[in-house]
Amino acid sequence: MNKYVAILRGINVGGKNKIKMDALKSSLSILGFEQVQTYIQSGNVVFRFQETSLEDLAKLINKQIQKEFGFDVPVLVLCAEQLANIVSNNPFVGNENKVAQFLHVTFLKENQVNVNEEKITAQVKAREEFLISNGVIYLYCPQGYGKTKLNNNFFESQLKVSATTRNWKTTLKLLEMTN
Repeated sequence: MNKYVAILRGINVGGKNKIKMDALKSSLSILGFEQVQTYIQSGNVVFRFQETSLEDLAKLINKQIQKEFGFDVPVLVLCAEQLANIVSNNPFVGNENKVAQFLHVTFLKENQVNVNEEKITAQVKAREEFLISNGVIYLYCPQGYGKTKLNNNFFESQLKVSATTRNWKTTLKLLEMTN
C-alpha cells in the first residue's frame, strides 16, 4: 500500500462545493482507500491505496465526488515521496529574510508547462517572488496571498493548466500526515 495526498480545488470556498470532511472520508473509504485523513475544510486528503497511477487516482476521486456530492472538482494527487521532494526543494525555506507565513505552493496538474516569464514577472508586486519548478510554483507573498495577483486564476490563465495553492503550514502538515 502506498501513501497519497489528494488536493481538491474549490472545496468549501465562498459557500460553494460544500463537503463535510467526514462525508468526504466516508466517500473515499468506499473506494477502498485506507487510513483516510483530512486536514482542514479545504479538501486536503491523505490516504493509503494500492499502487495506482496518480492520474487514475485523480479521476477516481473526481468521479466519486461527482457521484456522491453532485459537482465536478479538479483533483490533484501526489505520492508521499513527491510531496517530500516539493517541501525539501522550496528555495525560500531557510532564508532568514523570508517569513514562513508568506510562503505558498501552487500545485500544477502538469509538470511541463509553457512559461512566459515576462508576463508573469509583470504582475509581481514589491518583494514578491516565485519559482516554477517540476510541477509546482513556489511563492513568497509578503503582503499576503489575498493581495497578490499571482493566484490560481492568474497562473491557470498564463500556463493553461489547472492549479491549486496551499500555504506552507498546510503543505508541511500534509507531509507530516504521510509519515
